[in-house]
Amino acid sequence: MIELLISPSLPEPYTVSQLNRAVRQLLGDEFVNIRVAGEISNLSTPSSGHIYFTLKDADAQIRCAMFRTRLGHLAFKPVNGLQVIVRAQVSLYEPRGDYQLIVDEIEVAGAGLLRQRFEQLKQKLAAEGLFDSAKKQAIPLLPRVIGVITSPSGAAIRDILSVLKRRFPAIPVIIYPTAVQREQAKTEIVQAIKLANQRAECDVIILSRGGGSLEDLWAFNEEMVARAIFNSRIPLIAGIGHEIDFSIADFVADLRAATPSAAAEHAVPDQQAWLQRLASVATRFQQLMHHRLKQLQQHLVWAEQRLQQQHPGRRLLQQAQTLDQLEARLQQAVQNRLQHAQSLLNTYVARLGQHSPAEKIRRYQAQQLYLSNRLQAAIEKTLQHFQQQLNRNSQTLHAVSPLATLERGYAIVSPLNSARIIHQSQQLQSGDLIQTRFAKGKIISQVKDIYL
Repeated sequence: MIELLISPSLPEPYTVSQLNRAVRQLLGDEFVNIRVAGEISNLSTPSSGHIYFTLKDADAQIRCAMFRTRLGHLAFKPVNGLQVIVRAQVSLYEPRGDYQLIVDEIEVAGAGLLRQRFEQLKQKLAAEGLFDSAKKQAIPLLPRVIGVITSPSGAAIRDILSVLKRRFPAIPVIIYPTAVQREQAKTEIVQAIKLANQRAECDVIILSRGGGSLEDLWAFNEEMVARAIFNSRIPLIAGIGHEIDFSIADFVADLRAATPSAAAEHAVPDQQAWLQRLASVATRFQQLMHHRLKQLQQHLVWAEQRLQQQHPGRRLLQQAQTLDQLEARLQQAVQNRLQHAQSLLNTYVARLGQHSPAEKIRRYQAQQLYLSNRLQAAIEKTLQHFQQQLNRNSQTLHAVSPLATLERGYAIVSPLNSARIIHQSQQLQSGDLIQTRFAKGKIISQVKDIYL
C-alpha cells in the first residue's frame, strides 16, 4: 500500500530578477541621500562619460557609480587613492545582483569642515557690512591701466590677457604675481592688493585664478584676504574658479565675475563698440558745433549792427553839431551886442550934435574910444573864454571816448556774445571764451589759466 504524503502549501518562489528588484527597492527606500566616507580605488572612466569606482576603508569596500549628468557639477577630477565623502543612494545592480552606491556628489575629505568654516566667516563678514552693495565701488568705464593679481604661470592669466588683447589692446596691464593656493597664497594675495594700492598705478584690479576644489580655492576664503579686498581704494573684480564656484572674495569684491575671462570682459569695454560710439558722438558734436557757429555768426551780425548804432563816433558827430550850433549862437549874441552898442553910440552922437559943445565932444570922443576899446576887449575876452570852454569840452569829450582809450593801447574785454565788460579776473573761469576789442579789430580767445 502506497501512502501519498501531501505537504502544506508553500508561497510561490521568487525569481532571481524579482528578488533583486525587491532588494533594490528596499535598499532605495531605506538608504536615501546618505553620506559615506572612504578612499577611491579601481576608478574606471568608460567612453559613456559615467565613472565607476570602489569606495573602501581598512575593512570593507563597496562599488559605486556616478553618472555623466552629475559629473559636470564636480570641481575636481576624481583619482585613485583620494579620500572623499560621497552623497549617494544605496542600490542594487539587478543583472549581477551587486550591491552598490549611486553617487550624486563627491567632496574631498575635510571639505565638510571647510564648508562649515566658509559659512561661519560668510555670516560674520555679512554682519559687519563687508558685502553691502552700497559700499562697493563703481568699476571705471574705460580704465587707464588694469592690474591683475594671479599666478603668472596659470591658465587664468593667459585667458585674461587674451580677452584684454581682443577687446581693448591699447590699455596697459600690470601683473602682480602671487601664489593662488597653499598656505602662503593668502599672505601673498594681501601683499599684492596693498602694493597695488600703494603704487596707485592702475584704475581697476582683477583678482583671479582658475577652477579647483574647495581646498584649492581656500586662499580666497581667508578673512585677511576679504578685509584686504574691502579696504582696497582701487575697485576690484573677482574672477575665481568656474561659474559654480563661490568664494568669500566674490562677496566682498566690488564686482564678481563667473570666470577669469568674464572678469577681463567686465574690466574693459569692447574697443569696436567704443570706437563706433565715439564716432557717433563726434558726428553729433560736429553738427552741434556747426549749428552753434551759425548762431554765433548771426549774433555777431546783430551785435555789429547795434554797435554801429551806438558807436562813439556817431556821438562825437552829434556833439560836434551841438558845438557848431553853440558857436553860431555865440556869434549872433556878439553881433547883437555890437549892434546895440552902435545904436547907443548913434544916440549919443545925435544928442551931442544937438548941444555941440566942443569940449564935451572931445571928452565924449575919448570916452567913446575908451568904451569902444573896452567893448572890443570884452568881446575878444568873451570869445576867448567861449573858445577855451569849447576846447576844454572837446578835450574832455575826447578823453572819455573809448576810441581814444583804445588808441592808447588799451583793449575792451567781454564774454563772447555779451556786452558786459570784464573788469577783473574773478569774473572768468578756466575754459571761458572771451572777445578782446582793440582800436582796430578784435580777437576771440579761450581762458587757460587765471591769476588773482
